[in-house]
Amino acid sequence: MLQVDLWKRIAIWVAVAIGLAFAVPNGFYTRVEGHNDAAIAVEGGYASDVETAAYTAWPTWMPSNLVNLGLDLRGGAHLLAEVRVEEVHKTRLDALWPEVRDVLRAERATVGTIRLQTTGVSELRVRISEPSQMAVAIEAVRALAQPVTSVTAAGASNLNVVAEGADVVVTLSDAEIAATNDRTVQQALEIIRRRIDEVGTREPTIQRQGAERILIQVPGLGSASELKDIIGTTAQLTFQPVVSRTSDETTQPGAGNELTPSLDEEGLFYILERSPVVTGEELVDAQPSFDQNGRPAVSFRFNPTGGRKFGDYTAENIGNPFAIVLDSEVISAPVIQSHISGGSGIITGRFSVEESTNLAVLLRAGALPAGLDFLEERTIGPELGADSIQAGKIACIVAFVAVLFFMGASYGLFGIFANIALIINVGLIFGLLSAIGATLTLPGIAGIVLTIGMAVDANVLIFERIREEIASGKGPAKSISTGYEKALSAIIDANITTFITAVILFVMGSGPVRGFSITLGLGIMTSVFTAIFVTRLLVIMWFERRRPKTIEV
Repeated sequence: MLQVDLWKRIAIWVAVAIGLAFAVPNGFYTRVEGHNDAAIAVEGGYASDVETAAYTAWPTWMPSNLVNLGLDLRGGAHLLAEVRVEEVHKTRLDALWPEVRDVLRAERATVGTIRLQTTGVSELRVRISEPSQMAVAIEAVRALAQPVTSVTAAGASNLNVVAEGADVVVTLSDAEIAATNDRTVQQALEIIRRRIDEVGTREPTIQRQGAERILIQVPGLGSASELKDIIGTTAQLTFQPVVSRTSDETTQPGAGNELTPSLDEEGLFYILERSPVVTGEELVDAQPSFDQNGRPAVSFRFNPTGGRKFGDYTAENIGNPFAIVLDSEVISAPVIQSHISGGSGIITGRFSVEESTNLAVLLRAGALPAGLDFLEERTIGPELGADSIQAGKIACIVAFVAVLFFMGASYGLFGIFANIALIINVGLIFGLLSAIGATLTLPGIAGIVLTIGMAVDANVLIFERIREEIASGKGPAKSISTGYEKALSAIIDANITTFITAVILFVMGSGPVRGFSITLGLGIMTSVFTAIFVTRLLVIMWFERRRPKTIEV
């Protein structure tokens, strides 16, 4: 009747103990947070005395996982950025020019001379001197087309090639534009995540919104402008051949070239070949360093492919200048003195130590495939977060006290058992949040408050069933056993439907909705566990000790 095997009792109390052990660090948040930060320095072997003291301030044998506080509780920066995907379209078509030029040159005897036309739109326009042979030119250029690398556009071509008068016009197909936009936003999302991770920021929220937008929320950061400095720089690094230099910014660079300003010397412009020899995509490492004069610089290293191209070009162009371009500005244009093998080099310029460090971080994380337009930016101060935490605490305490009083007044000793289980339940929620590294937001606190109210529902069902059994004349042991058995199906049905709702909110929602669904879902699981196992075990332990002839619920 009221028998629970010893191993089951041990398993229940061990589960409770582990859950509460994971919850305990949240009661010493600042100390444990300092311990976790210092642990990184200690493991790296560069800990200071202050960090060593912070590391020893918390026992290493205790769990040190914390519930991460969200943006609305801790303060921080919020940005909504839109990726300029049109830039990628233009870059793709510009990079196609050497291939188009080569295939048309092979048909020069038929199509005549070719000339690249400058346009302000995302297209590649080439004029031929023999318009009557346009069909040959179109056929030659169409041979460059490739299938679109997308599941939704399988078999479609990536290029549209048409004739407009004496011009061959090449554009990206609609299927290729859609696939390119998707890849660009995904790549930007990953690079933004890597950049933020590089600076050691805790638990950022970085997620896609719509087709071309990215939401970035970073708790604990000082301002939105600081966040923009980290992620807003495109950091597109290229190494391009220098055609000439000029001080006239109205100079026409000519087809296949571009006019690029110097970063160090105001009023100086470089005419560069548009097609780079090597790009930052072929970098495998970048570190802050110093040049031979002791000035801050950035050393870099290419992958084998980039190193081979870099070495071949320097071997063939000794005595010629070579521009290092960062985000459409020439930061350095040294003359190639000798063959540079090994695939490594150094970027010099008028850097401070901080600028060289930031540049190295950006280059290591990778270049953004396109620029970002910031549509929305907010800085949430820590004072507002502290107010939110205080309001959440008050809400939790009021709900907690009200539920404890109601259960004690309504069910007496059995209500006290339910209250003990409720306290354990809240501890288990925080233990689970800490164990999985979840982020607690203000809606998450609302989920906990709701869980506190719902947590005693199962006990109310059980106790009412026990009352009914007692009223029918059954003995105490039989009433308790039957009450738990008959209430079980109703408890499971009610909580499963709520849990399904929480899962749907998590899958379909984002941001605050997900925060609410996580705490609600975890609260349902812990509530069922404490009601069915913990409260029942407490009742059985009391009954075995007292053996009452009658009970009042």
